[in-house]
Amino acid sequence: MPTTVLAIATYRKGDEFLRECRRQGCRVLLLTEEKLADADWPRESIDAFYYIRREMPEEDIRKGAAWLARTERLDRIVALDDFDVEMAAMLREYLQVPGMGETTARAFRDKLVMRTRARSAGIPCPAFVHVLNHAAIGEWTSRVTPPWVLKPRGQAAAIGIKKIGSSEELWQALEALGDRQAEYVLEQFVPGDVFHVDTLMFANRIVFAVASRYGTPPMAVAHEGGIFVTRTLSDADDLTRELVEVNARVLDSFGLAHGVSHTEFIRAQDGTIHFLETSARVGGAFIVDVVEAATGVNLWREWAKIEVAGEDGDYQLPPTKGLSAGIVLSLARQGEPDMSAYDDPEIVTRIRKHHHAGLIVASPDEHRVRALLDSYVTRFYGDFHASAPPPERALE
Repeated sequence: MPTTVLAIATYRKGDEFLRECRRQGCRVLLLTEEKLADADWPRESIDAFYYIRREMPEEDIRKGAAWLARTERLDRIVALDDFDVEMAAMLREYLQVPGMGETTARAFRDKLVMRTRARSAGIPCPAFVHVLNHAAIGEWTSRVTPPWVLKPRGQAAAIGIKKIGSSEELWQALEALGDRQAEYVLEQFVPGDVFHVDTLMFANRIVFAVASRYGTPPMAVAHEGGIFVTRTLSDADDLTRELVEVNARVLDSFGLAHGVSHTEFIRAQDGTIHFLETSARVGGAFIVDVVEAATGVNLWREWAKIEVAGEDGDYQLPPTKGLSAGIVLSLARQGEPDMSAYDDPEIVTRIRKHHHAGLIVASPDEHRVRALLDSYVTRFYGDFHASAPPPERALE
């Protein structure tokens, strides 16, 4: 019988994952938010759709999944979005489907758990305190100099994050949170360059990892309205090797056995690499496309192969190429920005998204990629750039 994959995606993403599951001969079921019922999913690759409402009680979700399991043999349950990781883990445990359980999943979703787990494993991370006991918070702020960063434990990316400059500002912010204070973590703001490592795991070992550097920290882009830039780093760089090594320590201590991960680090001014956060998903903002442009590896596609292979199967990474690649991406004043004036031969992808301008470039020459991205940032500010306030919660 074919392997049946229940993919959970309450945000619109994951087309290539779904297509690859179908190419692997799977029966593909999609559980999504009912508002996305008419979205342009790759319907030729999906055998059946099921729907939930956002904020639906877990008990109702379990009942619905159990009802579905009466007629469908659910072999794999996979969360395609960060916000679905805990739901997928809950259903795996409830239905006894192999894969990441709730305790492991929490380390990939809860920013407080991430920091506690990293600190216990001896992995450097910014000083932090749980926003819980006021005496402990006061003691922490008396010895950790501001600015600080107030982060919601369960959000993704830079959503809901606030930079705090003083104790007075902090206590005002905590007062405004009311009973939601315990849902936050407070950490020291560490200035520096921010990096990410995108990884494929199979059978408890890393089979693929590529390190990249953000042009501007994502939090600054989200809060200050800048232009998003990231570019891959050369495998030969000492910095790359250091990032890949500490990333391996993170994933080993967090317990990721199979799947994909996007992990972020910051290099402080003293050169120390600090762990920021990780996730059991592919990176957003077209990072998948940048990685594919540089290496030939599509993370969605390979993730699907790994999930289908499961605990007892085999997986082989396809041949890779060693290019450098990067992206420049901006909100645009125009609904459909005209990027025809950008005609360099290194351009491999033009981002087609409403009110966005974006280009992905690739070249054997890392310096050429960096020069192109730098020039595009300058030109984008004049040609396209727009900004919007950062979201306080995930967008629908």
